[in-house]
Amino acid sequence: MEIIKTALRSLMGNRTRSILTMLGIIIGVGAVITMVAIGRGASQQVEGFMSGFGANLVIVMPAPPNTTGARGAAGSGDSLTLEDANAIASESFSIERVAPEVNATTQVIYGNTNWNTSILGSTENILPVRTWELASGICFTESDIRSAAKVCVIGQTVAKELFGYSDPLDANIRIRNIPFRVIGVMKAKGANSWGQDQDDFILVPVTTAQRRLVRFGTKVNAIRRLNVQAKDRDSVDTAKEEVRSILRQRHRLTEEDNDDFDIRDLTQAMENAASTANVMSLLLGAVASISLLVGGIGIMNIMLVSVSERTREIGIRMSVGARPSNIRVQFLTEAVTLSLLGGAIGISSGVGISKIITEFLSWPTVISSESIIIAVGFSALVGIFFGFWPAWKASNLDPIDALRME
Repeated sequence: MEIIKTALRSLMGNRTRSILTMLGIIIGVGAVITMVAIGRGASQQVEGFMSGFGANLVIVMPAPPNTTGARGAAGSGDSLTLEDANAIASESFSIERVAPEVNATTQVIYGNTNWNTSILGSTENILPVRTWELASGICFTESDIRSAAKVCVIGQTVAKELFGYSDPLDANIRIRNIPFRVIGVMKAKGANSWGQDQDDFILVPVTTAQRRLVRFGTKVNAIRRLNVQAKDRDSVDTAKEEVRSILRQRHRLTEEDNDDFDIRDLTQAMENAASTANVMSLLLGAVASISLLVGGIGIMNIMLVSVSERTREIGIRMSVGARPSNIRVQFLTEAVTLSLLGGAIGISSGVGISKIITEFLSWPTVISSESIIIAVGFSALVGIFFGFWPAWKASNLDPIDALRME
């Protein structure tokens, strides 16, 4: 305690110099915490965006048509059908759910109000596959799909634009002049990281969409894509192989034929995106750590100046019995105290700046306890590392020479 008190008295005796010395540590710790918070926020945003597509999800899309050497757009083919979806669901072992999907964009009308939105045709499996939840009402059933019932579930944006604050349940809306009864309203999900409104859509039975609303390709029962959910993350690769095998058999493809469909693994894409965001977070933290190094060099310089100014004091202490280890501990304590004080102020600065960035720039930031602990520990190590040379130099002074120093 006496050593700490002595260190604090020495630092307080040169307040301006001590504050300027701590400035490098303050900036370094604050920068590390802020940059890591930005990187983790980006990683969390990516994971949130990808999770909006569902967990353990495999997307199957028809291969683009090839007409006289010119290939069409991705997903524009009609090689996938509703029967393919049923076959995959019944014949596979590693797949939990299959949700076929057809979509279009059109105008919807309620009373004297209209709104342009996306129409999504699928089965009741689309809700758990895409991690959607109902706010009110129910979803259509298997019997609705078999009978191509004219029922729908609407997103929050559609409900707001068409009904305002009124209850939309059991109301009739018109989609392409066909009346549909609203049986459910989805919970709000907000915009994704690309700014796309995830609540601006209408969900209808897939058979209804195929027969009345959406028509593409040459097949009446064609679908634009299959959402295949594996039982768990470890089953994704097996699910992809099962899907490929079932579809090739159903489409009567020989060994020489290429697949007339594309399989995309969103789980791998999510892991790659999260890994990229984590690497970015580490790089930002590493760049910010350079300022900690600069702050440590500043501490070493000031401590060397302090040793020169206090040479006579060191001589007096050693002449009355202080050992070299006592002198080393004294100067090391001063250096570490400078680092820790700067680290504490830097933590407050980093947390404050992160909140300001989130508030005014709308960038997501995530403050982690690990980054704070690492920043404090690193600042203490900086004090020890850069304080050792001045402390060692002070402890090796000859007492007689030190007392003669003016």
